Amino acid sequence: MEVTRRKFLTSISMLAAYTAFPLSSFDFDTTKKLRIVLVGTGIRGISFWGKRLIQEYSDILEFVGLSDINPGRLEYAKKFMGVNCPTFINFDEMLQKTKPDLIIVTTKDSTHHEFIIKGLNSGYDVLTEKPLTTDENKCQEILNAERKSGKNLIVGFNYRWSPYSTKIKELLANNTIGKITSVDFNWYLNTYHGASYFRRWHGQKESGGSLWVHKATHHFDLLNWWLDSDPTEVFALGDLEHYGKNNPFRGKNCRSCEHKTTCDYYYDITKDQQSMNLYVANEKYDGYLRDNCLFREEIDIYDKMSAQIKYANNTIVNYSLTTYSPFEGWRLAFNGTEGRIEASLDIPYDKKTKVDQAEMHAKEMEQSALEEANYETIIVHKLWKDFEKVTVPTEKGGHGGGDQRLHDKIFKTPNTEDPFARSAGLRDGVMSVLIGIAARNSIESQKPIQIKDLTDLTPMPNRGK
Repeated sequence: MEVTRRKFLTSISMLAAYTAFPLSSFDFDTTKKLRIVLVGTGIRGISFWGKRLIQEYSDILEFVGLSDINPGRLEYAKKFMGVNCPTFINFDEMLQKTKPDLIIVTTKDSTHHEFIIKGLNSGYDVLTEKPLTTDENKCQEILNAERKSGKNLIVGFNYRWSPYSTKIKELLANNTIGKITSVDFNWYLNTYHGASYFRRWHGQKESGGSLWVHKATHHFDLLNWWLDSDPTEVFALGDLEHYGKNNPFRGKNCRSCEHKTTCDYYYDITKDQQSMNLYVANEKYDGYLRDNCLFREEIDIYDKMSAQIKYANNTIVNYSLTTYSPFEGWRLAFNGTEGRIEASLDIPYDKKTKVDQAEMHAKEMEQSALEEANYETIIVHKLWKDFEKVTVPTEKGGHGGGDQRLHDKIFKTPNTEDPFARSAGLRDGVMSVLIGIAARNSIESQKPIQIKDLTDLTPMPNRGK
């Protein structure tokens, strides 16, 4: 049985190293399962990295410990996930008593580095939810810890694994439009999903690093992966002009607010039983308000953002993120020496379909719902030729089907070679957050920021070499 445990650790090592070599499979039986601990029992932790793993892979893994600073959330997490493992307020005590094979980190973004570094230094492999961390100093600390420990870190980038994103990668890898010269990438968060970041802890830079880091790390990782290159320079603009102190009125939280009937952003958390059980019932332990006012004055992140990113292969990217759009979706265009590729998802008038904007994010987060077959289109336009429509079978739930495929790769089929190199390790995690960190620093300094000045990593023109 120890042989199979070593096989799993080899798999982790190869995943973290971002390699195209086949991954060694692991084949635990019911007498020796993979021992996992989870730190951070918010909704993402207990659902995607918790309950779903139990439901889908309980034959090869088991949770041997849960940790959180909030004892109420810990108890709810045990019930929701359906596990009987011990719980710990103290992370160090959990590691000492459980001796896990893998640590999963899903805490507040600004604390990721604490648990990643402690885990690596204690001799354990670590898997962290995105973003890796929130500033360049923490990035360097994590880099130093992984090198010194000899252990490995995986970053859970699920967007790479959706069929639609993968088809874009395939078209680019096949040089469908020649050498890529520039990219336009516009992401739109609607007034339901976008606003939710401002009522949560994400609304303050010290907790989430701003949406340049927490949200856009997904988008920057896609760009790095699609272009197969590292960023070298970032210049950005941004402001807070819609949420926070810009509103004439505010309240303690939505439940107690006297402006319920007049505020367009009123959120009735009492209609969400899971949020009531996980967050509201446990406010007494740490004071965290899940339905906080998104007009509170301490909000200091940006709600409109635009950046120019130069890559080591000389590609230039124009990127923007809007947080109060009437609809949720994105548009993307690659310009090449031989043509142009255009892609977009969830733009309501493109398909002339009515989309329930209030339910879009909830649908995206669903992990087990069966869906009807859906198809999306990518436009390929060659120079001096008519355009061609490439049709891609797609899913909506589980982040476009990426969640399930990411899990399967890590826990079920790590031995399968992936021609698209979708597994993400530490370098991928660092480079994705460095773009957001550089953008934030650029706004504050009003200067372009060099990526090479942030950590000791040197940007590479071709990441695959």
